[in-house]
Amino acid sequence: MNTLLNAVKWDKDGLVCAIAQDAKTQRVLMVAYMNAEALQQTAQTGFAHYYSRSRQKQWQKGEESGHVQKVLELRLDCDGDRRDYAD
Repeated sequence: MNTLLNAVKWDKDGLVCAIAQDAKTQRVLMVAYMNAEALQQTAQTGFAHYYSRSRQKQWQKGEESGHVQKVLELRLDCDGDRRDYAD
C-alpha cells in the first residue's frame, strides 16, 4: 500500500482527483477527491471512499443512500495525479 500511496501525486491539500467509471461501459459515474486515508480505505474494503472538501471529512459512497460503489480495479493515470477505478 505504501508503494501505491507514494506513486500518487497529491495536490497541495493532500488530495487527488478520483474518477469512478463503469467497468463494462467505461462511462464516467462520478468525479470526486480522495486523500490518503480514503484511498487506503478503498483498497482495504473494496468499496469507494472519498474526501469531502466542503465537509472536510472522509465518506463512503452510499453510506446514506445505500448506493455503494464496489471497486474492481484501482489505477493511476500516466502522470500519477488522478485515480481511476472501475465500479
